[in-house]
Formats: sequence, C-alpha cells, structure tokens
Amino acid sequence: MSVYDYSAATIDKEEKSLSDYQGKALLIVNTASGCGLTPQYEGLQKLYDTYKDSGLEVLGFPCNQFMGQEPGTEEEIKDFCQVNYSVSFPLFAKVDVKGENAHPLYRYLVDAAPEPSRTGDIEWNFAKFLVDAKGNVVKQYPSRLDPAEIEADIQKVLAGEAVS
Repeated sequence: MSVYDYSAATIDKEEKSLSDYQGKALLIVNTASGCGLTPQYEGLQKLYDTYKDSGLEVLGFPCNQFMGQEPGTEEEIKDFCQVNYSVSFPLFAKVDVKGENAHPLYRYLVDAAPEPSRTGDIEWNFAKFLVDAKGNVVKQYPSRLDPAEIEADIQKVLAGEAVS
C-alpha cells in the first residue's frame, strides 16, 4: 500500500486519486481556518511556491475535529485560504483525521509513519506528513512545527535521499 491507493474529494467536491501525484513528493497537512496555528498556511504556501517546480505538492485537508476550528463550508474555507494566505496548493474537502470516521488516507498515514516520528494519532490541526515520490510516508511532524523547519527534509526527499 501507498498513498497512491487512496482518493479524496477536492474542495470543489471532485473525487481525486492521489495516484495523480505519483512521482512527486507530498506534504499532507490537516488544516483549520480558526486555529492559533492557521498562520502556518503562509509557510506551507512558501514551501509550495519554492519547490512545486522541483516536484513537491502540498495537500491541505481541512478538519473540524479540534475545538470546532474549521466550521465553514468548503467554499468558505477555499475563499478564506485564498484571500488571507493566497493559497494555491491543492485543498480537499473537510475530513475527519482521527477516530471512528477518520478518512482512510489518514488512517494509512498514521499507521505508515515510521518510528521515531510516528505519534500514533493526529494530535491537533496542522499535523504534517512527508511522503516520498514513491508514495511512502517518510516522516510525521507535530502540529506546532513551523513549515520552514521541514525544508531540509523536503530537499532530501526531492533529491532521493533518506530522511532521518
């Protein structure tokens, strides 16, 4: 199994297979518009702008499971992200990332994250998973980690190098 075996609805409600991203590195993030960590959108967009031509895709998955910090509709979320953070990376429809109704992709990400970065669950908004160009989960990062602190690992993945 790899991330390419999953699909999800985009923010525009179109089903999208993650196999469409085959051969690219992915940074998959559960997001929220009303969180203290919401300014991370800026850092995520910067990473996307810097590395999209080198093979990185940032995939945002809005989630309302943490203190109701993403209550809006998909259209409201999309508008918020574009107006406030000029987000141009792909956004998906709102999903659950933990618990009984967790999206299958997130169940896979949590289970496939390697030690020692694996947390066993999504602790909050803006948890991040780095996936290599073969669809393997390379590392899980905590919510509070600034996206800029992942840049060196992204560079390694894009170069085909191992991440520690």
